[in-house]
Amino acid sequence: MTRPIVYSFRRCPYAMRARLALAVSATQIELREVKLAAKPEAMLLASPKGTVPVLVLPDGGVIDESIHIMRWALDRHDPEGWLARDDKSLIADNDGPFKRNLDRYKYPDRHGSDATAHRAEGLVFLQILENKLANTPYLSGNQRGLTDAAIMPFVRQFSAVDSGWFEMQDLPRLKQWLSDLTTSNIFTAIMMRLPPWRPHDEPVYIDWKEYGLRPQ
Repeated sequence: MTRPIVYSFRRCPYAMRARLALAVSATQIELREVKLAAKPEAMLLASPKGTVPVLVLPDGGVIDESIHIMRWALDRHDPEGWLARDDKSLIADNDGPFKRNLDRYKYPDRHGSDATAHRAEGLVFLQILENKLANTPYLSGNQRGLTDAAIMPFVRQFSAVDSGWFEMQDLPRLKQWLSDLTTSNIFTAIMMRLPPWRPHDEPVYIDWKEYGLRPQ
């Protein structure tokens, strides 16, 4: 059986959220872990922009934007109703201003930036999330959804830049939300460690059985 091929990088937040949607939708895939310093030619032929994730469909079609991979997978099978909890505006704020501040906070030398200033700007977005979690445990309601999966990997990365500073912030609901998502079975499933893929390697097929969902 031919399966979609996913080029991924374990620690990339964009790739994480794509894998989360593929997992919850129980989409069987061939997973190819990428070494970013030596991107495989097959991936670059499929998507010349050279970023992960890249989904190559059995018919040759390519989806190389993580949010589009998420929606493609969930359109096929959405057992938890993630698409009903899709706050496009909040995701856009995450992918735009917050991601920009995250990059300049985490990599100030690369960007010639003031890390402290960008951390403060990023904290404004975290406070927005904290406020949204005032009445429900997840960003779009009482159950996790696409919004949570799309945003969580970036908040996780932000929190890890200076974990001591993050723990000092008055964000109790956000911290609980982050803990609940990162200790879930689905997150454990998508964070498996694989060696970088090489063209002659045996395929690594992922069925997400450890998450308890039947493949579609």
